[in-house]
Amino acid sequence: MASDSSRVPKNAGVLYIVATPIGNLDDLSLRAIDTLKKVDVVAAEDTRHSRRLLQHLGLQKTMLALHDHNERERTEGVLDLLEKGSSIALVSDAGTPLISDPGYVLVKEARIRGLVVTPIPGACALVAALSAAGLPTDRFRFEGFLPAKRVARRAALEALKYEMATLVFYESPHRILETAAEIAAAFGADRDVVFGREMTKTFETFYAGAAGDVSSRLAADPYAVKGEFVVMVHGASKAPEEGVNLDVDLLLGLLTAELPVKKAARMAAELTGLSKNVLYQRALDLKGE
Repeated sequence: MASDSSRVPKNAGVLYIVATPIGNLDDLSLRAIDTLKKVDVVAAEDTRHSRRLLQHLGLQKTMLALHDHNERERTEGVLDLLEKGSSIALVSDAGTPLISDPGYVLVKEARIRGLVVTPIPGACALVAALSAAGLPTDRFRFEGFLPAKRVARRAALEALKYEMATLVFYESPHRILETAAEIAAAFGADRDVVFGREMTKTFETFYAGAAGDVSSRLAADPYAVKGEFVVMVHGASKAPEEGVNLDVDLLLGLLTAELPVKKAARMAAELTGLSKNVLYQRALDLKGE
């Protein structure tokens, strides 16, 4: 990714990537507060949500919305503001921007133009949960949100069965019971897991233990479906034995049962590392059979 610093005006503004609280407002750092005070514009995932945070700080700022659905269209305008000298803070609804939140396109293009991008670190749900989980953290693999559709979610979990790093997912409350049961089925009921709910908030709760037990506890807890989750799974204890591989035909069969062939092939390629074109043709062959 080459940058073009020669075209950047000398007085160009700075793009600050500002982490905001994930629950407890006291987690907002002094540096973040100072940055929000001094910037000209706040680019927010949801301006209504972030305006409440600014009001809590006694600040009134020019705001613009930058979210998943408009990021590509808004990026050019934000970059123009930066090149004209405006300083801009990028914030998401909660936590660190770009971590399963918008901002990637903007930051990438800002770097290509040679603009200064500065992180203002702070709260991040996955890091907070990992620090208190008691699972290995020397290696972990963050997968963001699992697929919403049941069959695709099952396929994604099956593909990670032999991953030796600690796995970390985000999950919404209305899918957590299904996901917990599917984790126990995919990784085994004895696999150690830790589910963190409502991180840093009043009712923060950790559910830790064997996957089967945690799934049962969640199902019995009426409050389990009332908060956002960070789901952590202990990595596999050993690599698969030679010859033990993911059943690609089974994976394609599961995916094409709910997804168009082209999308199923693309997802299978991401999960297996195999050629998307080869998988697309194999999926067509399987449907023909």
